[in-house]
Amino acid sequence: MTRHHPDSLSLMEYSAGNLSEPHALCIRLHLDECPHCRSRVDTLDSLGAVMMEQQPKVTVSESMFDSILSMIDNEPAGAANAAPAPRLSPLQKLLGDDINKLPWKRQMGDVSVLDITDRFPGQSEQVVLQKLAAGGKAPAHTHRGEETTIVLQGAFADQKGVFNQWDFVVLDDKDEHKPVAVGCEDCITLSVLSAPVKLTGTFTRMLNPFIR
Repeated sequence: MTRHHPDSLSLMEYSAGNLSEPHALCIRLHLDECPHCRSRVDTLDSLGAVMMEQQPKVTVSESMFDSILSMIDNEPAGAANAAPAPRLSPLQKLLGDDINKLPWKRQMGDVSVLDITDRFPGQSEQVVLQKLAAGGKAPAHTHRGEETTIVLQGAFADQKGVFNQWDFVVLDDKDEHKPVAVGCEDCITLSVLSAPVKLTGTFTRMLNPFIR
């Protein structure tokens, strides 16, 4: 059961289609597993549809209508009867079936990362998968900008509580934490960062010039 959810403004922006692709993906993954937030977005979508109905209606010419019917009639035989392709989740489409088998790169200590920013061309944010080994601790850090994170597997805890699979969290430069993986499996998260993190530990802060 998810306990940490996107705020109302984020859900409104998602419903309106105003979020960047990485941010929208994080919310979509949460919505797939959270009936509470999904219901809220359904309501927002309905309100949006009502507002659109108040806009001037667009007329469709008879020639355009006939053209659409012609395209349907010319559909290759058997296409309509073809077996539907297996439905893949947004996560499977992006990463494949097993996130544990991705080409992880050990960053430091118990933390491994995989930068997937290049899968979102044209986006300004950094998109990173992070894996914290079961029972492991991440270095203490804060954020130079905003970080949006969703838990894909396992769970982690910090001073704000325990974040389980499909929980959603947004942190910024006012937040400093040291996540610990809880449970018996690695904790894997997907994060969208507007700027790199800033290490705050006594020794690890010396690594900040090398973090990009």
